[in-house]
Amino acid sequence: MVWMSLFSITLSLILLMDPIGNVPLYISVLKGIDHKRQMRIIVRELLIALAVIMAFSLLGDHILRMLHISQQTTLIAGGLILFIMAIRMIFPQGKEAYAESPEKGEPFIVPLAIPLVAGPSVLAAVMIYSDRESHWVMLSAITMAWIVTFLILIIAPFLRKILGIRGVVACERLMGLILTLLAVQMFVEGLTQTTPSLNLQTFNLP
Repeated sequence: MVWMSLFSITLSLILLMDPIGNVPLYISVLKGIDHKRQMRIIVRELLIALAVIMAFSLLGDHILRMLHISQQTTLIAGGLILFIMAIRMIFPQGKEAYAESPEKGEPFIVPLAIPLVAGPSVLAAVMIYSDRESHWVMLSAITMAWIVTFLILIIAPFLRKILGIRGVVACERLMGLILTLLAVQMFVEGLTQTTPSLNLQTFNLP
């Protein structure tokens, strides 16, 4: 059960970090910068994003408890948040705006670390998950999701050549579909806990 939770959270975070969808944005932001310097910038920005996500994971549980937010509420809210993000992945609108940095020169924190990797949806998700899972599960899931994101973004130029623009878009749509299923699952679990008369068998879920 613990391993299933670890896998589910890791997959959710990978989908929310959206490394495939961020490939063209990273390339756009870093264009004109020397290749070796690009690699250093990507590593630095991803480490900053990891630190921010870890901080929200460790503090999220305390924040929710201070606000007296129940687990059922976090499950329902989390399902809705993930569902909205999934819909935006399937039908993107305006995400390209992140690629336009207001400052000339190399980017720092914004937009590569925040919001492209450690965005509002990722931070909200780790806070919600931290209320129902142990710290080691959360830290392990975040680390594994970050490693996958790191590996994909570090080879972003090569990956875009292989997949092409249409391939990148198709992969992002697929990830959005999977995230939709996870969002509905979380929402149903929260609804079931809130309304005891309902049970998962009603929705044909295990």
